[in-house]
Amino acid sequence: MALESSPLLPLSWPEMLTDFSMVAKKRPREVRLLESVPVMGGTIRDQDHEGNNEVSSMVRKKRPPRIVIPKHPCVSSLGFNEVVKDYDCETFEVQGSEYCLASRKGTRHAMEDSYGIITSIHGDSKQAFFGVYDGHGGRAAVDFVSEKLGKNIVATLEGLENNEDQLEMAVREGYMITDREFLSQGVKSGACVATVLLKDGDLHVGNVGDCRVVMSRNCRAVALRTDHRADRDDERARIENSGGYVNCRNGIWRVHDSLAISRAIGDRDMKKWIISEPETKKLRVSLDCEFLIMASDGLWDKVSNQEAVDVVLKSKNSMKSCKELVEMSCSRGSRDDITVMVVDLQRFVKLDR
Repeated sequence: MALESSPLLPLSWPEMLTDFSMVAKKRPREVRLLESVPVMGGTIRDQDHEGNNEVSSMVRKKRPPRIVIPKHPCVSSLGFNEVVKDYDCETFEVQGSEYCLASRKGTRHAMEDSYGIITSIHGDSKQAFFGVYDGHGGRAAVDFVSEKLGKNIVATLEGLENNEDQLEMAVREGYMITDREFLSQGVKSGACVATVLLKDGDLHVGNVGDCRVVMSRNCRAVALRTDHRADRDDERARIENSGGYVNCRNGIWRVHDSLAISRAIGDRDMKKWIISEPETKKLRVSLDCEFLIMASDGLWDKVSNQEAVDVVLKSKNSMKSCKELVEMSCSRGSRDDITVMVVDLQRFVKLDR
C-alpha cells in the first residue's frame, strides 16, 4: 500500500534564515577512523585503530587496497589441481586442456553463479571433477559449495571399492556432507548444483536444482538429468507427503510461495522440503560421446538443449562457443547470471582391452 505524504509549504525568508542558522551551529559529527587490513583467503575487512583516535567527519576514509589473487592452478594436498576463481569482472573466462568456461553477471547486485574444476585427481589425467553452481539468497552457499563440494566427493572416494554402487554413493555422500557443513553455519542462502565426476572411463553425473548437464552424442543433445523444479509431479508429491505445499502464482510453481526449485544445498529454513540428496546417473564414455555442456539456468531458460549443442558443433573453438551461448541467452532477454562450461569428453575415453 502506498504511503500518502502531505505537501510541504514553502518557507518564508525569516524562517529560512532561522533554519540555516540552526544548521550552522551544529557541531560536526565525529567518527572513528577505520583502516582496511588483509586477512587470510584474500578477503578484506575493516578494523578499529587501537586507542580512541577520533577525527572530523570531513576526513574521508581511504579506499581499501585491492588484493590481487594470481590466476593459476593451486596444488591441493589431496593430490589434484584445483582452479583458482576470480569474480572481480562482469564477465570472465577460464580455459584448460579439457574444458572451457564463460560467465557473465546478470542485472542483480551480486554475481551468484560459480563453478568447480579439479583435474588430474591422484595424478591421473583421465580423472576429473567439474561443477556449475547457481546460488540464491546471496553468495554464502555458492561460495561454500564452490570451495567444498568437489573436495568432499574426492575425499569420500578414498578407501572405497571401485564399483558402480560405491562411486555413486561417494557422489551422494559428498553432496550430503557439504549440505550438513553449510547448514551448521546458520546461514540462510542456497545453491543449485550440477556436477560430473570422470573416473576410469565412466561419467558420474549428479544434480540438485535447475543447473543442467547436456551431452552431445552423435551430434544429438542428451540431457543427463532432469531439473528439480516445483512443477515436477514427483517432486510435488514428495513435498506434499512431507507436509509442505506447492502452488502456482503468475504461471510459476513455487514451494511455500518461495522457491521455484525443489532441491538445493542450503536453504535451512526450508530444509524439510528443499532436500540436498542428488539424483545421479552413470554411463560409459565412448567414442561417440563428444562433449558436455554444463550450465546454470541463465542459459537453459532461453536456449534449448539441441540449440546449445549445435552452437558448439558449429564452432571449432570451444571458448568461442561458450561466449556465443552466453550472448545468445542475453540477446533473448535473459537478465540472470549465465555460466556455461564445455568439457571435451574425448580426452576421457578409456578403450576397453
